Amino acid sequence: MSQINNDLIFKIALTKIPGIGKVTSKLLINHFGSAKKVFNSDKKDIMSIHSIGENVADLLLSAKPEQLAKETLKQLESNPAIKPLFYTDADYPQRLKHHDTSPLLLFMDGNADLNPHRTVAIIGTRNCTEYGTIQCEKLVEGLKEYGVQIISGLAYGIDACAHRRSVEMGVNNIAVLGSGIDVVYPSSHNSLAKKIKTNGAVISQFDFGTGPDRQNFPVRNQVVAALSDVVIVIQSKSSGGSMITAELANSMSKDVFALPGRTNDETSEGCNNLIKQHKAHLLQSAKDVGYIMRWEPQEKMEAQMRLFEELKGDERKIVEALKGIDAIDIDTLHYSLGKPLSTLSSQLLALEFKGIVKSLPGKRYTLL
Repeated sequence: MSQINNDLIFKIALTKIPGIGKVTSKLLINHFGSAKKVFNSDKKDIMSIHSIGENVADLLLSAKPEQLAKETLKQLESNPAIKPLFYTDADYPQRLKHHDTSPLLLFMDGNADLNPHRTVAIIGTRNCTEYGTIQCEKLVEGLKEYGVQIISGLAYGIDACAHRRSVEMGVNNIAVLGSGIDVVYPSSHNSLAKKIKTNGAVISQFDFGTGPDRQNFPVRNQVVAALSDVVIVIQSKSSGGSMITAELANSMSKDVFALPGRTNDETSEGCNNLIKQHKAHLLQSAKDVGYIMRWEPQEKMEAQMRLFEELKGDERKIVEALKGIDAIDIDTLHYSLGKPLSTLSSQLLALEFKGIVKSLPGKRYTLL
């Protein structure tokens, strides 16, 4: 057996020990460095970890990794297109990785990059109206120019609409299942799932053969929220899975948008409530997402990237310092880069003329 497969045995086995959950498993891996080293450690080393007791140590020492992982490995060998992603792997979704609720192991069927530049979840009721369907399709069409990856749950209604239109528009999209990776639910979406895999992926945190049990869907919704930069609710009643996902997204400090509807329309009651309670931005079109998120269309972003590549020396250092943050004041830049304020001001002005940097009130700067 190859070293990779040997390591995979321990990764899978760690997810299958009753009584050892995600948080404890992550503590063990962070301490020892790998799942294999966790199983090869002794009782004293295990119990030296804060909050890890004798019960966990005994469970690990009595576990038989090969036996625990046997069935899952057999399924992976029979389904070579399905890729296991452990949370320490480089291609595991980074947006998901640092949440306490993140699964240790994901299964992916498809060819998507799970760490794209921008991600948007589109969710909503299974019983959407014509209004909801039309708005969902328009939204996907409008989001395409921002170079986003669409995420949804492959359910009836809005989920299926978002996936279907993404496939038609050539937009990379991810379906997150509330069942095993080999159990598409509803089964009538098997054909849609196959189409998604051509320009995206189907993913699941549940083992092979796991049915669409009711308790799986709130857990699935946590993954949808965590994977997304933006969560958009198209239509929803006042309660249900979409509202749970919106609440989860808010708790994770994600930007939530909701499509408003008529006040007497039951399928829009949840969206209207989110807007009324200031838990979601009012959404009329994809441009609202671009405006709130300060996203430039893909073509302009690519042009900016070409400009970034042409930058040299101090200008490149300034741009690197501004990446990944909303804004920074000139004094902080001055101290972090060690440049005289007069020189820094001139360089920032030059970057403004090039359309790369924008000045904000309070001598603060941000990338355009």
